This record gives sequence, C-alpha cells and structure tokens, in this order.
Amino acid sequence: MTLAPHSQRSQRPWWRDAVTYQIYIRSFADSNGDGKGDVEGIRSRLPYLKALGVNAIWITPWYPSPQKDHGYDVSNYMDIEPDYGTITEAQKLIDEAHSLGIKFIVDIVPNHSSDQHVWFQEALKSAPGSAERSRYIFRDGKGKNGELPPNNWEAVFGGPAWHRVTEADGKLGQWYLHLFAVEQPDFNWENPEVREHFEKVLRFWLDRGVDGFRIDVAHGMIKEEGLPDVKSKSKMLDKDARPYWNQPGVHEIYRSWRKIFDSYPGDRMGVAEAWVPATSLPLYLRPDELANSFNFQFLDSKWDSKILKKNIKDTFKNLEGTGAPASWVYENHDVTRKVNRFDRGLGGGGVSNAKQRYGNLKKFSLKRGTRRARAGALLMLALPGGAYIYQGEELGLPEVTNIPKDRIEDPYWKMSGFKDPGRDGCRVPIPWTKSADGAHGFSTRILMSTKEAWLPQPKDWGNFAVDKQEQSEDSTLWLYRKALKIRQSEEGLGDGPMDWIKTSKKVLAFSRPGGFQCWVNFGPTIKIPNGAQVLLSSLPIEGRKLPKDCAVWIKA
Repeated sequence: MTLAPHSQRSQRPWWRDAVTYQIYIRSFADSNGDGKGDVEGIRSRLPYLKALGVNAIWITPWYPSPQKDHGYDVSNYMDIEPDYGTITEAQKLIDEAHSLGIKFIVDIVPNHSSDQHVWFQEALKSAPGSAERSRYIFRDGKGKNGELPPNNWEAVFGGPAWHRVTEADGKLGQWYLHLFAVEQPDFNWENPEVREHFEKVLRFWLDRGVDGFRIDVAHGMIKEEGLPDVKSKSKMLDKDARPYWNQPGVHEIYRSWRKIFDSYPGDRMGVAEAWVPATSLPLYLRPDELANSFNFQFLDSKWDSKILKKNIKDTFKNLEGTGAPASWVYENHDVTRKVNRFDRGLGGGGVSNAKQRYGNLKKFSLKRGTRRARAGALLMLALPGGAYIYQGEELGLPEVTNIPKDRIEDPYWKMSGFKDPGRDGCRVPIPWTKSADGAHGFSTRILMSTKEAWLPQPKDWGNFAVDKQEQSEDSTLWLYRKALKIRQSEEGLGDGPMDWIKTSKKVLAFSRPGGFQCWVNFGPTIKIPNGAQVLLSSLPIEGRKLPKDCAVWIKA
C-alpha cells in the first residue's frame, strides 16, 4: 500500500498526480512546411492536447543546436533553435498552455553541450590547463606521445569516449571526454563556473513561466576522482557501479537546484532521467532534491504479469521514506514503442543491435501488440502517482522498422558500426490526417522542398491518423481520452493508496479509493466481480468476461 500526503487532490502539488505528454518537437507538428516540427506547430495543437486531457507537456530540447543528436547537443541554453522558432513564440506557447490549464516542462541538458557551444570553441583555441579548458574534461593522453586515450571508457553510442584535439600549433594534443557523441563534450561540474551558468539557465526559463525541468542524464554530471578505468564495457543501462554514473556528488547539485525551484511560486519541479539501479533512485527524490524521476524499471518491464507486479511492488518499496510519488512511463524518444516491445516480449533498454531493438520482425503481430499496449495504458493510468505519455502513444503507433538506411539520422547508427539502427523508429513524425500524398497532416502547408518530413512516414501511417481515430470511439485515441477523463473525475486516482486484489498469477488486479478497481488479464478468459459497473475496457467485453490481453476499470 502507498500513502498520499494529502487526502484531497487539490491540496497536493500538481506533479504528484499529473499525466505529462512528451513532445519530441522535431516530429510533432510543422507550421511552415520545412519538414521539421516547431514551436508554432505545437501551439496550433494545444486544443488537441487539452481535449486529450493531459495535465502537463514536456518539450524535448528546443535550444540552438547543430542537431547532431537532434537537440541534445546544445550550443546556447538561453535561446530557441531558429528552425523551431523564436523566444517570443516560445513565450506565447508557454502562456497559452497555461491559459488552458496545462503545465509546461522543458528539457535541460547539463551533462554535455554541443562542440559548437562558445565555451567549447574557446577551449579548443586555448592552451592545456587554461580556464577555458577547465569548463570541460580535457586530459593528456597515455603512451609515449600521448597517443592513447586517458582511460578505457566507452561512449554510450559506441566507440571510445575520448577524442583527441589538434592544438593551436597544428600538433595533436589533449583528449576531451564525450560520454555520448563526439560532438557532445562533457562539462566539468567540478568547475564552479559551470554550476553558476546552469543556475542562470534555470532562472532564465523559470522567469518565463516554465513549471519544471526534465533533466537529461541526471546521473552523469559528476565523474569519479582520477577518472579510473572500468573493468568491462560500459552501457547506459549497466547496473554495475561506473566511475561516470551515479556519483554521490550529483546530489549536491540537485540540492542547490531545489532551492532555486522553491524560490519561485507554483510548485516548480525537476524530474530526473536517471538510469540507475532502482535502489539508488530514492536518493534523487529526497525532500530537498528532485520532485520526481522516470521509472525506468517499469519502462523496462516485459508484457508479463509476474514481471510487472514485481516492478510495481519494487517501485513502492524503493520510494518508502522519500515522500515522493511514483511515476510510470512506457515510452519516450529513446526506446522502441511498446506496441512492438509488448508483442515481442522485449524490455525497454540495453539494446545494441537491430534484433535486440525490434525482435523478430517476421513474428511481429500489430494486432496482438496493439491489444497489449491498450491494456497496458489502463494499467499505467490506474496506478498511484503521475504518468508520462510519449507523443503518438495515444494513437497506438508502432515502431517504424524500415527507415531507409540513407535516411537514418540517429548517431547510434554510425557509432555502433551500423549494427544498431537507433531510435529514429520511434521519432517518425506523427500523423494528424489521413491523406493520399503521404504527408498525413504533419505539415500544415505543402512541403515545398522534399515533399516529406525529416524522417519519412510510412505510406500507411494515415491509418493511425488523429482525424481517422476521432471518428471511432473504439480507437486508441478515444481510449486515452476516456481514461484521462475518468482519471480526472475519480478522486481516488492519481497519487494515493492502492491495495492488491488476490487473483490468479496471470491476472493483475488492484483497488483504489472510492470503490475503483483495475483488472488486467494476461491469460485465459476470466470473470470480473458480480455487480461491477464497467467504467472502461481496453477491448469490447461481453458480460463479465475479460479476455486475454485486456484491461478493465470497474466500480465494485
């Protein structure tokens, strides 16, 4: 059982209950026909988000960037990428979202910048040991002439995590650390100037009204003293201790950030993208640190009743004593969409090639994956705490697994030696209208140059389009709309207590205050309790029979 700090939802900070919708700005809505999403595109779709029923939106990085990792390589943290719009347009978007009662979260990328950031360009022009270089992690190489990297760390995207620079005299010199792409040098967070800069960044956006920050690689800013070698190859999701992940020093940063958040009205918050062991996560959620963290243990769950129940129970156990609410997430811009994962029995992380990312494509069933994804949605939205939805998840979009190789843009592709197709398959622009030209409403004007979006939409993508799904109340879009409306009207949903209901091993069932129950069936058809009022089901059900891969919300 979990305990809520307040009995009334209206008395709780908004983020304890919020359903937050993630917008991958490049792929959400294009207002000017250049094939890339933008700020005005988002603003044009605010009525859609209001009708969907979400409480907050989170925008992926919209800052000036060379787009080597589509925004996660930031060259200026206090402006808007010209391809996406202007500061004035961003302010208008924030204000209009607030006028509709929608909170606003922006992404912040503190672990690394773009190599085009003015600080890094200054570092390249400056001498080893200079103040300019101390903002990043530069080191002399090993070997007779410094020809070997400073240690054996590997980048998350593949290959070595160090790159050697050519000094001002034209000779090869020091190496800099990049835990991600070579164009993403890591900041040196031991440098007070770096800390002061990011505090200014926080205030810049808080002054413009943002309600929170999604913190990219929240576990990565501090590196172990001496930068020691690792004993085995590194990966983002490794549970082993790593000298560059989850170091104690990150918590000092978040304590200082929390003071800034608390100095503004309106329950401003930070949510951590922290790929750390579940037992470490509570440290980020202490009362004087961050409000929330993505639940990657839940995201990594396969469609299996035993695994899901264990991960849900572990979530509550790990949160004991923190005072923080649980959070639930199935999808984001970094993982294969759940329609595919649930069908093929895949987890969300730890992939390094196409088979691990997609499973056996010959055995993929869209129908079965969709059934499971719909059932999973009702499970997630009934659990205590907040939830995160990734754009297109509410449309039941599957992963796009056949992007032409010459159109793949994710740095994973190249840095993995062309083994892992990367994350572009979940980043394909979402379809708004079913149209014959294949644009499917992503652009509100005719695409003048390429006649298609920055990533190609499948020709049949219109079958998932918003306008088509709005015509059928049995669609996945309507399932989400109905679920979010019920979630808002049922006082017992959102943060608060829950109790498990004893059932067979192939069924998950639990109750929430007010007589609400959620039943999810993973096995043979079962019967739901006598006299129950069915509020919503993920599939049409007859009588009291709940078929396999189906979820139902009832009032007992």
